Amino acid sequence: MSRNGPMNEKAPMSRITKLPPDQWDPRLRAAIDPDNLTDLEQGLTRFFAHCPEQALGLMGFGAALKMNRQLSPRLVELVRLRIAFFNQCRSCMAIRYADARADGVDEELVCSLERPAQADNLTPAERAAIEFGELMARDHLAIDAAVYDRLRAHFSESEIVELGMTCAFFVGFGRLAATWNMVEELPAAFQTDHPIAPWGEATIEVR
Repeated sequence: MSRNGPMNEKAPMSRITKLPPDQWDPRLRAAIDPDNLTDLEQGLTRFFAHCPEQALGLMGFGAALKMNRQLSPRLVELVRLRIAFFNQCRSCMAIRYADARADGVDEELVCSLERPAQADNLTPAERAAIEFGELMARDHLAIDAAVYDRLRAHFSESEIVELGMTCAFFVGFGRLAATWNMVEELPAAFQTDHPIAPWGEATIEVR
């Protein structure tokens, strides 16, 4: 996949070797059919393929979060992008998922994540979930009973548990991805070393 914008003189490289699909365990290939995905859509699986047993377990967990989701794609995408900002995961910030786009996540809405508490285009439920995700990424011990009370005003107990598991997935693996520096296929704005944000830059939609 070509980059959007000018290429750097010295292209950044991932810090872990990405395995091409022809070197993956056949079970991984069967799970995601990489031949029908772009390199970027193959994503972290190219790294996880070094450890196929763990990769298969992780993919099962990720699929369970997505396929059995109670929370809306819009809410999950907003929380994901706010967490990505604190993680400074370049690939997380550059990507927009198609199901979230279909659920109303446009770049104007993403820009509201700069100051979510003040954004009038976010619902109270979205602001509560985004606050929780931010605290998970920034200061998890600040999540006290009052934070959960704010969540309970909008979400069921099972939805709150799902939100927590989803945020834990985004925080942990987003931070790992940030250290692996998977930026080669991203727009040039996401290849810099200085802190960036997921709003106001060229982005890539994936399935």
